[in-house]
Amino acid sequence: MNIIRNASVYLVGRQVTNPEAIQRFLDDHELTWTTDTEVGAEVLGEMAGRVCYMSFGKGRKTNQEYLGNIIGMKHGSVLEHAVWNFVITGVSRSFTHELVRHRAGFGYSQLSQRYVDESTTDFVEPDCIAENAELHTVWLESVRQSHEAYCKLVAGLAHKFKDVEQARMRRKLSRQAARSVLPNATETKIFVTANGRGWRHFIEARANEHAEVEICKVAIAILRILQVESPAFFGDYKIVELADGTEVADTPNRKV
Repeated sequence: MNIIRNASVYLVGRQVTNPEAIQRFLDDHELTWTTDTEVGAEVLGEMAGRVCYMSFGKGRKTNQEYLGNIIGMKHGSVLEHAVWNFVITGVSRSFTHELVRHRAGFGYSQLSQRYVDESTTDFVEPDCIAENAELHTVWLESVRQSHEAYCKLVAGLAHKFKDVEQARMRRKLSRQAARSVLPNATETKIFVTANGRGWRHFIEARANEHAEVEICKVAIAILRILQVESPAFFGDYKIVELADGTEVADTPNRKV
């Protein structure tokens, strides 16, 4: 049993464009347009905005200028065409209970405790508990007892369901009942897909001083990745360190 105190965030997917289809659209409508970004999400965001006004070849020339104006105007629907995919690990079930409340523009696939054996699982300890030796001892003992109970229940339930013909079904029946004793601190993994507007909403809701600590740290980690990935969509955010060392995000363009 390992104790985890920091999540890991992996950007595993980003958009690509179909240049031939884009050019065919432009040719069919006798339009001329080029953009100065190679980031698929930024190309598609700019194209979507220009379709709204058929403003190809007109007005703001750079992608960052164009999308910056879109964000400033709070034309948020344009951001919904940009999509990024993340795998997040080393987080607690408490974290995912908070995360999945973000519904619009989000998709989730989470590790299943019904099918995955948790007898070798890890646990996520909050910093405020880890920093205090007495509180850490209380937390650790509680987690150990829950984990031991889970292992005993899985073994006992496997015997209870020994007459079930399929081994996979026996394991599922045992694990889905035994998981009831596992704490919210149990480590989990989750695949998350969201569009640009959804990620902005997530960052503004969670990367601030009022958010739960674990999800705030993950929101900042995601923001750092997205700022490198797409400065046109996320470059208006500034990461600020508070007096207690907590990092939060701020932008003049909230609720786009």
